Amino acid sequence: MSKIRFLIIAFFVAFFLLIPSKQGTISSKNTLLSVQKESVNRLVFNRLIENQNSEIIDGFMEKFRQQNGLKGITVAIVKDEKLIFTKGYGYANEEAQILVTPNNLFRIASVSKLITAVAIMKLVENSKISLESKVFGKYGILNDDQFLHIKDRRLEKITVRNLLNHSGGWTQHYGDLAFLPKAVAKGTGETLPVNIDSYIKFVTTHNVHFEPGSNSVYSNLGYVILGKVIAKVSGTDYESFVKKAVLEPAGIVDMQLGRSFVEDALPNEVRYYQPEDGQPIESFDGSGRMVSKIYGGNDIHLLSSAGGWLSSAIDLMKLIVVIDNEPGVKDILSSESIKEMTNVDPHKLDPLGWRATTEKGEWWRTGTLPGTSALVKRQSNGYSWVILSNTSNYKGPHLAIEMDRVMSHILLKVDKWPTYDLFSFLHN
Repeated sequence: MSKIRFLIIAFFVAFFLLIPSKQGTISSKNTLLSVQKESVNRLVFNRLIENQNSEIIDGFMEKFRQQNGLKGITVAIVKDEKLIFTKGYGYANEEAQILVTPNNLFRIASVSKLITAVAIMKLVENSKISLESKVFGKYGILNDDQFLHIKDRRLEKITVRNLLNHSGGWTQHYGDLAFLPKAVAKGTGETLPVNIDSYIKFVTTHNVHFEPGSNSVYSNLGYVILGKVIAKVSGTDYESFVKKAVLEPAGIVDMQLGRSFVEDALPNEVRYYQPEDGQPIESFDGSGRMVSKIYGGNDIHLLSSAGGWLSSAIDLMKLIVVIDNEPGVKDILSSESIKEMTNVDPHKLDPLGWRATTEKGEWWRTGTLPGTSALVKRQSNGYSWVILSNTSNYKGPHLAIEMDRVMSHILLKVDKWPTYDLFSFLHN
């Protein structure tokens, strides 16, 4: 960093640290937000990114936030591999009046599937597995003795690719099994809380619903199983492998797997909100206590590979620019792997990790859980962006449509963007 640049940044840091601020982080002990002294950027970043477009973007984002009853949102925009805008709006914790910053961690729900798919492709590139590797049975990846009591032999046809593109053979006619731990416990004769091994024993002793590979039906279960596949093949736990093989090469250090209960919230994680008429439900852990859906209704650790990651908007953009086949930033996957993930299948099977891709080169990934909603989109014109919210509303997954609409308005309205790269600022 040049001496002049250092002095300019030092001036702004010194100036803003003299101004009282309520931006900060959530304490894991009492859910109040407290300032992390070692992270100056988290205090001043919203102020340092002001530019000639800020008022336009602020107007659109605040209107979107308020119209949808969202406590807090964060946005990041990339153009030609450069981070050109990022900002938080509303509250990371409304009760404590703590404002959102771009560095706050949010649950990203099913955007986690994209991370898992990238991890699988790393294993493929390292010749540890192939997309056609069988998952179940004596010659499958998960061939432990406890998983060999297979009821439906069609299960032995399921490949890694089938799990990635939701064609493993399971439907949601009886509900989404990933969110039905009681059914899994009953089906395996185990007690709550169940774990990933319980789920695998359940599926091996029950029928699949259709011929694997013949159709795509959205399956959280398939991605839960992929977490076990990654652990088995890599010889380490899922989170450790993802951090070493995917996140570290992308320059990402803050992404973490989330926890279920409010008292276990991570530093810098936002607080989550649901509609006021949300009713308590029984905790996933079998304790019998009544909890909110957002804090204890789901086992976030179990959902890890399907929906358990926490991320900032900035870190998600760091991930996108290294898996997009665009010049300017070195990708962590080969061009062939990226094409494999994003090809539009002639049989209308889903892409790998992404929610949808088009022939025009647009890719997007949505994520929804009680208390959070996320949308990541890579456009064909050099723009990529993400919006994260710490609030769920009555629109559920359809909130992503509104996110896409507001970003479309912003990108049409703003015709000139800064030439700087905020990624470079953050790396210094």
